[in-house]
Amino acid sequence: MGLSQALPQMSSDVAQSSSVIFEGSWDNVDMSEAEGLSLAIENPFQQLVEDESMSDRVARVREDEKELKKFWTLEFSPRRYNELYTLYSDELENLEGCPFNSYGQEDRVDYLLLKGYLERSRRRLELDEARDKKMEPLLPFAPPLVELWEARREVKLEVLEPKRIAQLVHEATKIITQTQSKIEAGSLSVDKTAAFRAVRTIGSLRTHLDELCSFFKGYNPLFDWWVAAPYKKLDEALQALVPVIQFKLAGMKPDAKDEIVGEPIGRDGLLVDLEAECIPYTPEELLVIAKKKYAWCEKEMKKASHELGFGDDWREALEHVRNIYPEPGKMPELVKELVDGGVEYVKKHDLITVPPLAEKLIRMDMMSPEWQKVNPFFLGGRWIIVSYPTDTMEHEDKLMSMRGNGRHLSKATAFHEMIPGHHLQGYVATRNRKYRNLFTTPFYVEGWAMYWELIFWDRGDFFSSPEDRVGTLFWRMHRCARILFSLKFHLGQLTPQECVDLLVDMVGHERATAEGEVRRSLNGDYSPLYQAGYFLGALQLYALRSEVLGSKKYTEKEFHDRVLKANTMPIEMLRALLLEKELSKDYKSQWKFYGDISTPLPFKLFSSRMSGQNC
Repeated sequence: MGLSQALPQMSSDVAQSSSVIFEGSWDNVDMSEAEGLSLAIENPFQQLVEDESMSDRVARVREDEKELKKFWTLEFSPRRYNELYTLYSDELENLEGCPFNSYGQEDRVDYLLLKGYLERSRRRLELDEARDKKMEPLLPFAPPLVELWEARREVKLEVLEPKRIAQLVHEATKIITQTQSKIEAGSLSVDKTAAFRAVRTIGSLRTHLDELCSFFKGYNPLFDWWVAAPYKKLDEALQALVPVIQFKLAGMKPDAKDEIVGEPIGRDGLLVDLEAECIPYTPEELLVIAKKKYAWCEKEMKKASHELGFGDDWREALEHVRNIYPEPGKMPELVKELVDGGVEYVKKHDLITVPPLAEKLIRMDMMSPEWQKVNPFFLGGRWIIVSYPTDTMEHEDKLMSMRGNGRHLSKATAFHEMIPGHHLQGYVATRNRKYRNLFTTPFYVEGWAMYWELIFWDRGDFFSSPEDRVGTLFWRMHRCARILFSLKFHLGQLTPQECVDLLVDMVGHERATAEGEVRRSLNGDYSPLYQAGYFLGALQLYALRSEVLGSKKYTEKEFHDRVLKANTMPIEMLRALLLEKELSKDYKSQWKFYGDISTPLPFKLFSSRMSGQNC
């Protein structure tokens, strides 16, 4: 019985018991029973929590968290912090009472997934609060304004008296002006990261204050009379403060409208996320893995370069491949050919189940010039979104887009985005254990799509020409560089511009496409480990494949089907599920999928079907 069905029934039962026990005088009441009933009346929900299945519990927590975040949308709000922190703490406490040892493997995995999610979410809140404190010197005017928004959210009208709002807004405006003067005089300073965070917070605060005013404007004549003029001055003062912080403290140039900015989370933040992703390596060890994989890629690039007549100069070979692209208007035709080729390949070799409907529902759209500044390459999922120039783009931008998305560079991206990559992955995920989308992770989502690039390479008959190999090796080098620049940025070792330089120097990116890649990675839309998740997740899945096929537990097709039907989770938990590894309620990550970084690997990560094996 689900919660929605059980709660009315329980309420009815409690009410009925109450009427029986308390009928007559207090002299006839057994107080021990009354005390037990009192507890039941105070918290009838507790028994429901204890009785629910793990999948129902995960689904409930997901919805509770989602509703809280929808309600408390201002991230700087203390109420938001407290409400979410309480949710995570209460749910962790409730988990302790679960009968873990009586669970089957699926429920044990769900228990550990939920526990890890709650612990990471709580720790992230703590880190966010610490980062907020670093920017507080720039926002001394904010607390009363945030309290006004919180009162508006809870419709505490007694707090939202128009004259009082006008006075608070007036006082805040004076403090903003004083703060701006201190920054301009050099007497108030914070580090660049805190300054950037303050700029984003001011933007969010303006949006939420506008929401507050819109609630009353036109509906309450006293509000308009008292607040309209002071609020206009407040908003103007906030707008004026932003460029001062940007230029004086965040190091941004006044004329840099397309400047790339981001907010490093630091080593502690990375360690929190790595623990939640069940990655037992340090950030520094992951950098070593990335450098080793890059060295392998460069070696293979030189082999392909020799075949094309460019000797060891693989950059010239890449330049040759870049200049093989379709004429304007012909890109959709090429993309369809490449997508269909990926589908037919996995079906021909019986590598994975392809539901007929999933194959039929492949769509294609073209990417806007504006979005190509953020993402210069293909995107995929339910449909494939193609990057290619339009007639409105500048000549240089047109050439960069065409050169970055030519035939051989697109051969790997087409199946990566569609089948057997993200399109198939999403199709199966919406039909199997959908509640696990709470645990979405780039190591599973992006790792899966890149994993197939490794599989197709190993088979030796998909990337058959040297041009094809240069194209897919470019993307593999790109994923190595993603690990390097994203981790180094969050460790504070690289600036955004240095991240761009790394992509240009190590991978051979066009500068414009490198800027788009870094802008997309650092603008806050992706988690700090997202870019590292591609290659590291692929390595995890390949190591797991080696174990599973070696155990004879599943065929290759069965393995792939099981991975998709399990739905998203850290790969170590997927390994525990498929190989039925022993789990305890205090399980800690221990699977070093790449072996000890300082010693030879304990197993071959990849097969040796090709001389250029993935080792």
